[in-house]
Amino acid sequence: MASTVTSGTSKTSPPPDSSRPGYGRLLRTRGAWTFLLPGFAARQPFAMLTISIVLLVQHTTGSYGAAGAVAAATGVSMALFAPYSGRLADRHGQRAILLPGVLVHTLAGLSLTALALTGAPLWALFAAAVPTGASVPQVGPMVRARWGVKLQDSPLMTTAAAFESVTDELTFVLGPLLATALCTAVNPAAGLLTEATLTLVGGLLFAAQKSTQPAVAPDRHARVEHASALRVPGVRVLIVTFLGIGSVFGGMQVSLAAFSESIGEPGLNGVLYGTFAAGNMLSGIVCGAIAWKIAPQRRLVIGYAALALAASGLWTAHSVVVLAGIGLLVGMCIAPALITGYTLVEDLVPATARTEAFTWLTGAVALGQAAAVTVAGQLEDRLWDGAGFLVPMAGTVLALATLVCLRSRLAHRPAGRTVARGVGHRVPVTVD
Repeated sequence: MASTVTSGTSKTSPPPDSSRPGYGRLLRTRGAWTFLLPGFAARQPFAMLTISIVLLVQHTTGSYGAAGAVAAATGVSMALFAPYSGRLADRHGQRAILLPGVLVHTLAGLSLTALALTGAPLWALFAAAVPTGASVPQVGPMVRARWGVKLQDSPLMTTAAAFESVTDELTFVLGPLLATALCTAVNPAAGLLTEATLTLVGGLLFAAQKSTQPAVAPDRHARVEHASALRVPGVRVLIVTFLGIGSVFGGMQVSLAAFSESIGEPGLNGVLYGTFAAGNMLSGIVCGAIAWKIAPQRRLVIGYAALALAASGLWTAHSVVVLAGIGLLVGMCIAPALITGYTLVEDLVPATARTEAFTWLTGAVALGQAAAVTVAGQLEDRLWDGAGFLVPMAGTVLALATLVCLRSRLAHRPAGRTVARGVGHRVPVTVD
């Protein structure tokens, strides 16, 4: 990283290591476990929400199209409100946003469950789905922001990005398996009820860790320091990229559920999706352990091309074994793209907009997932079994084309000498 003139209490970047710092060193960071454990519990419900809604609404209405549409309403509202939630967390502190958020989400989730079970009209399910999605706690971005405070300019930041991706994917291994098992073996509503309970308990525990949350900038700097992360061109490119990743998650959730039901083995849904997520998690572990010599911009393009190619083969699978194999390959291609994208944010966005930037990317995944759930549900209802797998192919190919055309915007261009503003980020500021 280029040398800079720093201001305030920002620390000088340590000399680069010859090798990538390992996970063991990362996890020995003082105070890390105080937010990692409750953070894991609080983000677990995120992976359960969509599939729980799909399985509950499909059970009560008999339509994957209706189930996908309700789940999509949740995803769209989350995508729209998540960046605003992130900006509020940057301005007022994470705890101030988490406490009311988890309460609203729990009540909204319980309302959606009750309406579905009582046969309420579809418009009522949509009305409950909107606040359910809008109030989803953005714990993942908040944990990433806390890592930034702990590590500052340390070379461990890339390792932390990989670790967080692995943690996310572990939740996507456990979450769908748990939700599917509860919905199929216990009760169709059990998944959503468990999601609401875990959100409440985990969110409150995470909010209680006040010592590790990022400091709130003084009000006198609000006009300058709290400029939206969306103004950074590279962030907009990453949003499109993450939309494509969301199309993979959403398209596979609906299509795997439909495929499993079509062969008379609905319980296989969680296993197949867990295989996909396991590939994601394993590749994330490997990705974080590699000392990369290739620029992150180039890594993102190469990795995303591999993702689009793998996703293009999903619709051709007509057996459990082949579908599991291709799903595993698709999962292995997702983690490198996610890790690289989050790493690029560290270079592109000032620290005071960090949580907001991460929530833009999280919201983009949710929005892509919502659109994919809707389209895939319609395709499964109207066309052949497995037609929903066309959605991940289309989403990743379109996102790849955008990424290739606009990849130059991912390069950080300091205007001569720069002043470090915030922790771990540098924004061009003229030095007189």
